Amino acid sequence: MTASAEYTEYVLEFLEPLFPVRIGRFFGGVGISYGSVQFAMIMGNSLYFAVDENSRKKYEQAGMQPFSYMVKKGRIQVRKYFELPEDVFTDPEQLRLWANESIQIATKTKKPNKALKRLS
Repeated sequence: MTASAEYTEYVLEFLEPLFPVRIGRFFGGVGISYGSVQFAMIMGNSLYFAVDENSRKKYEQAGMQPFSYMVKKGRIQVRKYFELPEDVFTDPEQLRLWANESIQIATKTKKPNKALKRLS
């Protein structure tokens, strides 16, 4: 499920005009952050946004699935990240709204950095 460089560039073409983002590789995928908050990720050739109990419903209503991966005992679902609908992805105004919502959710659920906490 490695994120392809081509798909990552494709995603960035849509996101970078909206606001500055940075990427970082992890576990074969790509994390997408705004400031210090990771709000999205690319796994395979799919873009996932962070969700919460309230926003998850609209992803499910759009027929989207959570990020998942296989282990020996079966499939694990990571319900914190849902795949973004293609029609939202290609509509700049909708993309901005959904991305901003995801950033707000990721900001609320971000765990404090333990190293910074020790310095306090």
